[in-house]
Amino acid sequence: MSCEMQMDKEKEQERCPGSSNPLEQFVVLAKSARGAAAVELVKQVLEAPGVHVFGELLDTDSIKELANGPHSMYFELLRLFAYGTFREYIDVKDKLPELTPVMKKKLQHLTIVSLATKMKCIPYSVLLQELDIKNVRDLEDLIIEAIYSDIIHGKLDQRNSQLELDYAIGRDTQPGDLAHISSTLQAWCDACEAVLVCVESQIQKANSQKNKSLKHKEAIEQEVANIKKTLKTQTQDSDEAMNTDMREASGHGSHSSDKSKKGFRVKNLRSSSAKFWQKS
Repeated sequence: MSCEMQMDKEKEQERCPGSSNPLEQFVVLAKSARGAAAVELVKQVLEAPGVHVFGELLDTDSIKELANGPHSMYFELLRLFAYGTFREYIDVKDKLPELTPVMKKKLQHLTIVSLATKMKCIPYSVLLQELDIKNVRDLEDLIIEAIYSDIIHGKLDQRNSQLELDYAIGRDTQPGDLAHISSTLQAWCDACEAVLVCVESQIQKANSQKNKSLKHKEAIEQEVANIKKTLKTQTQDSDEAMNTDMREASGHGSHSSDKSKKGFRVKNLRSSSAKFWQKS
C-alpha cells in the first residue's frame, strides 16, 4: 500500500468513524483512484475483514475503467468476489491474479454463502469439491472460522457429514438475477394472499357459527322463560281451585249442622207437647 493511499484511508476513517458499512470508505477512496491506485484499492478491499459485498464499488467510474485497460484482470477478480464462487475461480485462475491466503479464505467463505441459498444442509462432499479442500479436518476448520466471523450460523453434523445452516449473510445481486428475484417475491406475495383469503374465509365461518349459536341460545332462553311462565300460571290456577273447593266444603258442612240443630229443636218441642197433653 502506498503511503499516500494509507494517509487518505486514515483520514477517511477519522472523518467517518461511526460508519456501519465497511465498504463505504473504499467507495469514497475509489472516486479519486485511477490506474495502479485503483488496482491497489481492489487488493485492499478483497482482503479487508468484514467486507463481503462489492457491488457499490463495482459501480464507481474509476473501477469500471479497469475493465478496458491493462488491469482488467483485477476488475474481473472483483466481479468474481461479488458474484462468483471459489470453484469458478479454479476454472479460470490462469486468467486472474493469484489469490493471497486471506483472499482465498474469503472467497471460500462466500462460496459457502452461495451454497446456502440453494440448500440448508450442505453435504461435506459438496463442500470439499466446491472449496477445493482435500480433507474433512481442514473443511471443518474453515466452516468454524466462518461461523465465528458471523458469516454463517449453523452447526456441523459430523454423524451425517453435513453442514446444517440457520443463517447466511447476503451477497451482491447480479442484474440478470432480478427477474428471478421478482418472480420469487411475486410467488411469495401470491402465497400470502392465498393464506389471507383462507383466514378471512375461516373468520367468516366462525362469525356465522357464532351468530347461529347466539340465536340458538336466545331461542332456548326464551323457551325456558315461556315454560316457567306456563308453570307459574298453572300453579296459580291450581291454588285458586283448591281454595274454592275448600271454601265450598266448609260452607256445606255448616249448612248440615244448622239442619241438625233445627231437627233437634222440633223433636224436643213435639216431645214436650205430648207430655203436656198427657197430663191434662
